[in-house]
Amino acid sequence: MKESIGPRTIGFPTPVFIVGSYDDEGNPNIMNAAAAGMCCFVPPCIYVSLREATYTYHNILKRKAFTVSIPPEKYVVEADYFGLVSGKKADKFEVSGLTPVKSEMVDAPYVNEFPVILECKLKETVNLGSHTMFIGEVMDLIADEEVLINITSKSGKNLSRIDPEKFLPIIFDMSTRNYYKLGEKIGDGFSDGSKLLKK
Repeated sequence: MKESIGPRTIGFPTPVFIVGSYDDEGNPNIMNAAAAGMCCFVPPCIYVSLREATYTYHNILKRKAFTVSIPPEKYVVEADYFGLVSGKKADKFEVSGLTPVKSEMVDAPYVNEFPVILECKLKETVNLGSHTMFIGEVMDLIADEEVLINITSKSGKNLSRIDPEKFLPIIFDMSTRNYYKLGEKIGDGFSDGSKLLKK
């Protein structure tokens, strides 16, 4: 038996997205965005959905840019703190002891200590109700060498990719409002399902 729990959003697991922006005075700010993810492959785009009441909402509209820094497990306390306090009231970088770095690609800061960064220019906004979706075109994805692996494409080209087992991103579940670790690999994407393809 399945049980109805009403119209609610769900989308787990998702990595924690820490959104970076500059305010009017050029001060770096970061926030934890619960509603975020991928939305397009070509051009590569991600989204973060924010309430108008947030400091970041207005920063992104003015600067037309933002970054997403994805934290590993050991920064769960800092990541949660970034969602508890407004940038209007606190310098979150100073309180957390983490380091802001100006993106080379867009007008926004990222967290130096976090190993995976997406640098985005604002492509479009969509007012959905309680939240506005900020769609960002990814101008660059940068990552620490320690979390990368090299794979060979079908055409024989060597590619750098992020290894989740080296990265250990924090996973957030909105339904329980809890953070989790990433589990072990259980299959090969775009491959295992071929066992059911008609021949």
